[in-house]
Amino acid sequence: MDNIIALAKRRGFFYPSSEIYGGLANTWDFGHYGVLLKNNLRDLWIKKFVLSRRDIIMVDSSVILNPKVWEASGHVTGFNDALVDCKNCKYRTRADHLIEAKLKDVKVEGLPVEKLTEIIKTNKLKCPHCGSSDLTDVRKFNLLFETKIGMVEDSKSKAYLRGELAQGIFMNFKNVIDTMRIRMPFGIASSGICFRNEITLGQGVFRTLQFDLMEFEYFIRPEEWEKIFESWKKEMWNFALELGLPKDKIRWREHEDFERSHYSKKTMDVEYEFPFGWKEMWGLAYRTDFDLKNHMKSSGVDLNYRDPKT
Repeated sequence: MDNIIALAKRRGFFYPSSEIYGGLANTWDFGHYGVLLKNNLRDLWIKKFVLSRRDIIMVDSSVILNPKVWEASGHVTGFNDALVDCKNCKYRTRADHLIEAKLKDVKVEGLPVEKLTEIIKTNKLKCPHCGSSDLTDVRKFNLLFETKIGMVEDSKSKAYLRGELAQGIFMNFKNVIDTMRIRMPFGIASSGICFRNEITLGQGVFRTLQFDLMEFEYFIRPEEWEKIFESWKKEMWNFALELGLPKDKIRWREHEDFERSHYSKKTMDVEYEFPFGWKEMWGLAYRTDFDLKNHMKSSGVDLNYRDPKT
């Protein structure tokens, strides 16, 4: 992986951010060719999933939303990573990364912290930084970046940098219905920067603190979800092939019950075999009406869709 990162820097694709000050972990700046590559990828995504269709439109929401959005969506309490600290050198790492680095065939993402702690202690895993086995129990840390709005810092000034694009999409659901005269099934797409307070050292530009995301939500009649899920699964697989990714390096993997996000009834990831193992490139999830229902309850605004067919 170090050789790939060094090559990308020499060729002007990306560089460690604020490098003259020693850099900052999990942050990168894109050079000329990196910017062009990102733009080409985004434009291809928009062309395939928006411009070539009549059932998907785009929105561009604010990076900072009302904090009540993230409370209602469950992100304030449920958007977490399981981390473990070294008592000797104070180094902090993700528990799943620590385990998977030593136990290659063990899939632990989504396991409860008690089970992760048990695996670490049973296998006598050590700190990857100093080699000490004196580690804390696994604890959960929220991935949302907090910020403050205004001149006075108090509980009312707290806000969050967006951790996904989906909530901005849901915030504009009613606006789209009222202004675009679009009928179900339809999608709302968005592309932009998101932020997650993740710890992923040694993986280059994969899973950084700030990253570009392309996402769309597709609104359907509940009884049609399985058929439409399979249809989008095919479309997303074809997109991976259109990018030139070799078939033997990509795969679909379905989330087990313990690792599915709190909002999902079914989730599948397209994974790529990186030098550091199989990791998610993008996911397909059936979120049901979880988000709209919660936002309707929390805001008091009617977000029901009146289906002309019924």
